[in-house]
Amino acid sequence: MKRFLISLLIIAGMFYIMKDRIVIPKEAIRIRVIANSNSDDDQNIKYKVKDAVEDELYYLLKDTKDIDKARELINNDLDNLDKRVNKVLLSNDYTINFGYNYFPEKEYKGIKYDAGMYESVVVTIGEGKGDNWWCVMFPPFCLIEAHDNNTTDIEYRWLVKDLINKYFK
Repeated sequence: MKRFLISLLIIAGMFYIMKDRIVIPKEAIRIRVIANSNSDDDQNIKYKVKDAVEDELYYLLKDTKDIDKARELINNDLDNLDKRVNKVLLSNDYTINFGYNYFPEKEYKGIKYDAGMYESVVVTIGEGKGDNWWCVMFPPFCLIEAHDNNTTDIEYRWLVKDLINKYFK
């Protein structure tokens, strides 16, 4: 009983300390789509590209558990991803980069994410001067959320599951 209470206090303390910051695992691959500008048209285009990219990557990575396998699958699928983006934009005025890319600090659902260089797929539309959309595609936080309308707060559920597995198993 004493061990359980101590474990519970440790977990509660961790949640209190981390209440406004979720740590994305080091072995994660992000996705980012940067709009040409902040005009309504360019932002709408960004979301169309985001939907196409999300859809492609969801089916590609949905059963993948290993980051090395995820990297291999993404590398092998870059041509298909390029075709999907090109089909949405009907132009070649974009770039796709898979590697380490800079992400600015971001706040999402009240959680702050640190700026830095992260392994990622980045689609930059036109001049890339508009607001961006980003998420974690491996582990598939946003990809699952995008394809499961009954799922909310994927990141929180993942963190809770991780903490429970660490301290109670």
